[in-house]
Amino acid sequence: MSGKQGDFEEFALARTPALYRAARLLCGDHHRSEDLVQKPPAKIFVRWHSRLRGPIDNPAGYAHTTLVRTFISAQRRKSNHERPTEHLPEVASAEGGIDVRLTLRDALASLEPLDRAVLVLRYLDDRSVAETAEAIGVSPGAVRNRTMRALERLRGELGTSLPDLMKS
Repeated sequence: MSGKQGDFEEFALARTPALYRAARLLCGDHHRSEDLVQKPPAKIFVRWHSRLRGPIDNPAGYAHTTLVRTFISAQRRKSNHERPTEHLPEVASAEGGIDVRLTLRDALASLEPLDRAVLVLRYLDDRSVAETAEAIGVSPGAVRNRTMRALERLRGELGTSLPDLMKS
């Protein structure tokens, strides 16, 4: 492939692992993460080839912003919160900190989607307050307030369970 098409494919292949990692942290579910990662490239493709809007200044940032906004939009739909289960989940082993990861994943899942997005972007994607604000479309002050409240809720959700898990 040559030209814009080839450039886009190269970009999409290079960014997919980072987008998947962020999607996995946002969704907390492998299957929903895979579905979420499929949507931003389609939206970016349209913008990539737009003659009217010009080139994207920061394609990686645009991709992450698109991912987060797609996630938040999907969370607003009621049907997205349904989780059918036929069987009980398997019991996790203590190897490799799986208990800690599962506890953190469940605690993140208990937060509102926007709060979860703020924490994932700020602490797991290591973004600044300004970058996070731009990605989710709020002011930097709103990001700081949401971060503070989300961390407080997360601490309340985790209680004393995390230190106990870290010792074992």
